[in-house]
Amino acid sequence: MSKSECVKVVVRCRPLSNQELQDQRKIVVQVDVPRGEIQVKCPKQDANEGERQFTFDKVFDWNSQQEGVYTETSYPIVESVIEGYNGTIFAYGQTGTGKTYTMEGYPDPTHLRGIIPRAFEHIFTSVEGTPNKQFLIRASFLELYNEEIRDLLSKNYSQKLELREKPDSGIYVKDLSNYIIQSIGELKEKLAFGRKNRHVGETKMNQDSSRSHSVFNVTIEQCEIGLKGEQHIRVGKLNLVDLAGSERQSKTGATGDRLKESVNINQSLTTLGNVISSLVDPKCTHIPYRDSKLTRLLQDSLGGNSKTVMIANIGPADYNFEETMSTLRYANRAKSIKNKPKINEDPKDAMIRNYQDELSKLKEELAKRLGGKVGKDGTIEKVRNVQQKAIFYR
Repeated sequence: MSKSECVKVVVRCRPLSNQELQDQRKIVVQVDVPRGEIQVKCPKQDANEGERQFTFDKVFDWNSQQEGVYTETSYPIVESVIEGYNGTIFAYGQTGTGKTYTMEGYPDPTHLRGIIPRAFEHIFTSVEGTPNKQFLIRASFLELYNEEIRDLLSKNYSQKLELREKPDSGIYVKDLSNYIIQSIGELKEKLAFGRKNRHVGETKMNQDSSRSHSVFNVTIEQCEIGLKGEQHIRVGKLNLVDLAGSERQSKTGATGDRLKESVNINQSLTTLGNVISSLVDPKCTHIPYRDSKLTRLLQDSLGGNSKTVMIANIGPADYNFEETMSTLRYANRAKSIKNKPKINEDPKDAMIRNYQDELSKLKEELAKRLGGKVGKDGTIEKVRNVQQKAIFYR
């Protein structure tokens, strides 16, 4: 039986923006890093809210650095995925609070890189340092825009994809492209290509507001040969999720397409909130995963077979008090979600097994032609200067 563990929840507070400084906005959020506490003071003198306090697994103030955020929140998740677990890292919060900065950051200078590029480097450093195993790494990148799933890595980007479900492997997206990756450079290229296709737009709250939810998935298959020549295969899946920001039309000034986007974003986030509330309610007998495509995509990450960390992003300014409180209440509920992560051993859909079998056949055929044979260690005996190139990453 797999052991249950709670979703890890951390909060990151950005600094005041230049515009907020010009407007002389007051800071109503205090971050106590050592104690893991967030205090929020209501800016209205006659309000009943007073000062509210929340405690999380970890909190980061406006002086936090990208490397520290990755080490504290994401490093353990990526390590687990390399071991064969499923892992999810997702950012949530009001628009303009730094979710995309936390997840992606900037390529230069290197200290501004976010979680996704750091995870790429982490994966390949680990793989290259494990020569006794064979690895196959795959990547996909999708966005959920106006409740439609689109493949960010496809040439036919406008095609709408469908969600399907398999009894043994769960939810998947039909016809989603999945690329075999052989270097960290290839992963970065896929991320850059997909980002160009992703929907972004300007609002009063954010010049480059993400108008869609995005999921970058890295699948790590590994094969280790046992003492008797048997294959031991594990498959870990890492979901890197950048959610579009919750927003109020009165603040963003959204009209036309922006308003439609905003309505769909808020609706899917509301459903996500309902799922979280249902998961932590002991009296609830039904979890409304099917009420939106976002919650179906995250079904395994919330209450399922995954190690999950949620990074709630907030702003410190007084005029965002209500949105900040909403995000913190949301995150506070998520702390109680229990998942049951387990190592995915010898799954039926592991692609590396097919490549292993194909490689074995090619080796045997080559050995016959050269008058040799394939040894127990997989090398061709009595043959010199024969180079073999595998299609999986070693």
